[in-house]
Amino acid sequence: MDLGVALDLGRSAFFMALATSAPILLIGLVVGLSISVFQSVTQLQEQTLTFVPKIAAMVMAASYFIPWIATRMLEYSQKMFSPPM
Repeated sequence: MDLGVALDLGRSAFFMALATSAPILLIGLVVGLSISVFQSVTQLQEQTLTFVPKIAAMVMAASYFIPWIATRMLEYSQKMFSPPM
């Protein structure tokens, strides 16, 4: 294995990790941002108000996206372990 192949494998692994985690992280970002806006408008500065809805939304998103993530990871694994053509 030469350096170019190793870099391609590392890059594809990085993009796979980014693609599979992006939907859950984006939902957490949107929920956190909307709660922050709500807190700044109402001047309610409760720390638990930020974490509980964000965690609940991310758990629900993870349970929704698990089949898609598993399919992507299985396809990637099959591609990595298949013999080169």
